Amino acid sequence: MFAVRFRSSCIIAVCTVLALFLGGYVLFGVIVLISLVGIMEMYRVVGVNKTLVGGIGYLACVAYNTLLLVSEKAYRTEFFIAFFLILMLAYVFTFPKYRAEQITMVFFGFFYVAVMLSFVWQLRINEGGAYLVWLIFIGSWGSDTCAYLVGRKFGKHKIVPKLSPKKSLEGCIGGILGAAALGALYGAIFASNLTIFSIPVLSCAIMGAASSVISQLGDWAASAIKRNYEIKDYGTLIPGHGGIMDRFDSVIFTAPIIYYLAQIL
Repeated sequence: MFAVRFRSSCIIAVCTVLALFLGGYVLFGVIVLISLVGIMEMYRVVGVNKTLVGGIGYLACVAYNTLLLVSEKAYRTEFFIAFFLILMLAYVFTFPKYRAEQITMVFFGFFYVAVMLSFVWQLRINEGGAYLVWLIFIGSWGSDTCAYLVGRKFGKHKIVPKLSPKKSLEGCIGGILGAAALGALYGAIFASNLTIFSIPVLSCAIMGAASSVISQLGDWAASAIKRNYEIKDYGTLIPGHGGIMDRFDSVIFTAPIIYYLAQIL
């Protein structure tokens, strides 16, 4: 099992590095594809992945990202209202085919996956984005690795036992400190390229720590949904990991945090 998980992790890492390095339309396409698969996994939880309302959600994902691509002003509020109204029309005119819970998941899944994950691409195209975008993964996957290693060695106090019995307070703290250290190291190495920060090392350390906290929240939130619906994984697409949502749950939460912290710091 470890060998399968490790092999999958290596493949994901290589594909991620390549997409982030190339940026542009390549990264845009990858983000849209990942978003669609992630949304499908969310919709499958409530059985709307192959329905009319599910299709509306998929179209909304593509339309929203396309709007970000072609327009300097994303018109987010207007888009969300239009999507909501279309969804309500489908709900009303097909009643009682869908439950309110299913309609809620269509809107929630779109926002949770497509909107949040789109910040990876939005950060990449910003000033200094070619270097800033890596902080998303330092704060998510780097934090996960540090939390795992510290928790395995020193973990004693459970932090959310009903959601993740193996997660410990020590591991949580280790993830935050580890992500901060990795961020500081990244800031020191690429200081000359991170000119938007007055003190790159400090800014990257803060972003690493803050994003670690949020990434762990993302991990727990994804686990909570799975516990509610009594499923082990969101899918089987990634051997040893599960589905897209099982691997990118922390990235989804971290991306917008890094995007906005880069503007504040």
